[in-house]
Amino acid sequence: MKIDLLRNLFPLLFLLLQGCTNTAEKNTNTNKQETTATEVQISETIIAPEHKQHQADFVPQGYNIFEEINGDLNKDGIADKILIIKGTSKDEFFKDEYRGELDRNRRGILILFKKKEGYDLAAKNYDCFSSENEDGGVYYAPELSVTAEKGKLCIHYAHGRYGYWTYTFRFKNSDFELIGYDSSNNNGPEVNSETSINFLTKKKLIRRNTQEDDKDGEAVFEETWEDIKLDKPYKLSEIKDFDELEVTE
Repeated sequence: MKIDLLRNLFPLLFLLLQGCTNTAEKNTNTNKQETTATEVQISETIIAPEHKQHQADFVPQGYNIFEEINGDLNKDGIADKILIIKGTSKDEFFKDEYRGELDRNRRGILILFKKKEGYDLAAKNYDCFSSENEDGGVYYAPELSVTAEKGKLCIHYAHGRYGYWTYTFRFKNSDFELIGYDSSNNNGPEVNSETSINFLTKKKLIRRNTQEDDKDGEAVFEETWEDIKLDKPYKLSEIKDFDELEVTE
């Protein structure tokens, strides 16, 4: 009789123990989920962008707004703000024999995403551009222009009859990363060569005018494709000086 009773109790005890085990696992998983949710919330708080109500609030002390550019850079249908800022140090003013007093303070850039109330800081670099009053030697210095085109930031340098070069950035990983570079090497109206780099595909196209010496002939371009190496992306906030930036190798 006792043996039969024990046999009947064994399955019941097994079910009770199994139920306790499942309850403990559920509690453990619930605690893990709560911990993970807390960690995510903390992480989001840390990486939250700097927010201010007025664009002027982002301009650091010792700088003025040099130029304002509008354009949608995060594809939300709202025009964002690009501010070119310029230092105001009196130590950077120089007297030129022919041009008079020149302000050689460097320029920088602030990119602000427009929100319902105020702006979020998307990227900043306080002195990556040289002054607009640099000495170009026998020719004038390249002219800087900044635009927003189709959700991309374009930094363009025009050098008159010598050609131009353009850096194209796109917002990614809480910064603006370089995705394209285009340049034209000219001799007056004649194009000697063109270079185009796609940093997403890591491909470079070089077009050379094979009729460069024939001043009266029509330009004929020979195309060459090359692979490029890119250890890490070029980020707008990390570029020290666009005048020294080399991306063509």
